[in-house]
Parts: sequence; structure tokens; C-alpha cells
Amino acid sequence: MEISIIINNYKTRGLLKQCLKGIFAFPPSVPFEVIVVDNNSGDGSVELVREKFSQVKLIDAKENLGHQKGNNLGISNSAGKYVLILNTDIAILDNVFDKMYRYMEANSNVALVGPKLKNPDGSVQMSCMRYPTTFMPIYRRTFLGRIPWARTAISSYLMEDFNHNEIREVDWILGSCELVRRSAIDKVGGMDEDFFMYFGDVAWCQKFHTAGFKIIYFPEGDIIHYHKRESAQGGILSKIFWIHISDWIKYLKKYPQKNAV
Repeated sequence: MEISIIINNYKTRGLLKQCLKGIFAFPPSVPFEVIVVDNNSGDGSVELVREKFSQVKLIDAKENLGHQKGNNLGISNSAGKYVLILNTDIAILDNVFDKMYRYMEANSNVALVGPKLKNPDGSVQMSCMRYPTTFMPIYRRTFLGRIPWARTAISSYLMEDFNHNEIREVDWILGSCELVRRSAIDKVGGMDEDFFMYFGDVAWCQKFHTAGFKIIYFPEGDIIHYHKRESAQGGILSKIFWIHISDWIKYLKKYPQKNAV
């Protein structure tokens, strides 16, 4: 088995259906498997997979495990040389999996590669970033982000200063779509389950860097990401905002700040 595609789902039946249709419309040309971890969605997602996508391996969790635990459960039940972490809000429009696979085969020092993502309007989504500074989440989710010096810091963090059509080594990749080398996972471990939803992708990439691997932004391929940034939309009174801040505090305590690439 060359590629294991892991989809961690929670109450996104429609997006899950679209994501699975895209995978099988543009499947990898090498042996692959698709594993869906459903986090007790209760929205018909389990029935959808069983009835419409019988070729998919379904793990029916009985609770909401979150991003890290859910994906780790999928990884532990997979067999691929590479693991492809894929959110349900990803729409595949070409043979990007083969392109990513060939790149990883040719570059053994790369632990993780993430493709260029586009917004539904076709614009480039900022999906590769520099390591966050201490107050970056606050800048991005409060009025402070409108202050000129904070806006400059945010722009640097989002890597708005480079050509997103170039292959480049980066600090970390948004965890919505990433191809990861199994041997690198075996060396550093899976996603950090101390986090529920956020910053696990940052921490994972940091662990790969510490182990001597590279993280690569890969601009080839045609992928749409219906990214909602829920933690920024609900305001400081929303539950999702405080989950984000809680995960951020855990990250600061556990992972020392690193200089950006």
C-alpha cells in the first residue's frame, strides 16, 4: 500500500460526500486506501459512507475525538507508505495526489508536503506559514489586527511576501491537506493529542523539523478549500474562540518558540 487517505469527519455529511467523489474522480495511480473516521456525527455521514462508498474503510467512533485524536486513529488503522490527511472541506479537481507522491518519492528528506490551496473564488489561500509569535492568534482574532504594525506582522506570518507558485521549504503547512511520510511519523510520533482542534499541525511540523526533516509547500495541483476559519468568525464569546485560545496556551507551554525559515 502506497497511500492511505485519512478523512476525519464531524457533522459535515455534504462536504464528506463531495470530498470522496473528488478522490475517486482523480484517484492516485498507485495502490491506495481511503479511511473515514466519523466522530459520532449523527447527521447521516456513517450511512452515506456505508451505502455510497463501500470501498471506503469506515471507523465509527462513538465520541467527538477532535482533529488530532481522530486523525491518529485513522493513521493507526492504515497501512500506506504515505499518509494523506484530508479535511472534508477539500475539493479535488485534478491528479494532485500523484504529483505530491512523486515529489515525496524523489525527496527522502521531506517529512510532509502540502499543496497550494485555492479559495472558492479561485484566489490563492494562505496555507503555508511562518511559526507564530506569542500574540499572533490575538492579532488575527481581535480588533488589534487592524493596527498597522500588527497587520504587518500578520502578513509576514501568512507568508504573503512570496510567490505562491514556487516550491519552497516552510515552517508549517495548514493541516487540511498534507501528505506525510510514514517513516517520519514512526520517528516523531503522531499528532499531539493534547490539542483538540488547533495548533496540532504547527506542533507536528515543528517535531519533524527538530528530527531533521523538511516541510515543503508544493504549488502544483488544483484544490479548492472551503475554509471557514470558525475561530475568527464567532467573536470572543464563542465556544470555538476559546477552544482556539486554550490550544494556543497549550502550544506555548509545550513547544519552545522557533525562528522562522
